[in-house]
Amino acid sequence: MLIAFSVAPSGTGRSDGSVHDAVAAAVAVVRASGLPHRTTSMFTEVEGEWDEVMAVVKGAVDAVQPFGSRVSLVLKADIRPGYTGELDGKVERLESAIESIRDGQGSGTTLPE
Repeated sequence: MLIAFSVAPSGTGRSDGSVHDAVAAAVAVVRASGLPHRTTSMFTEVEGEWDEVMAVVKGAVDAVQPFGSRVSLVLKADIRPGYTGELDGKVERLESAIESIRDGQGSGTTLPE
């Protein structure tokens, strides 16, 4: 399964509203998990089996908890049994489809150069 999640503290008491230290603690948990992952400016994606991935999410939430009085978690999951390598595979298929459209071989739609 693939998950995309974002975890952040609130009630930090910081006047600038920054949560980068807390997010760094969460991302450290993800990286230590050894699971395939990718972090962007808004979400972290993780790929693995249900129990593995959910353990990482729990660990990330636990790592953020000390930074505020509460924690916010946003999670989206793509549960597709029997598939692996989808962290990159989905993006590769998307890029291929876009290229096909550019080349005029797609669904009748063309993209600007």
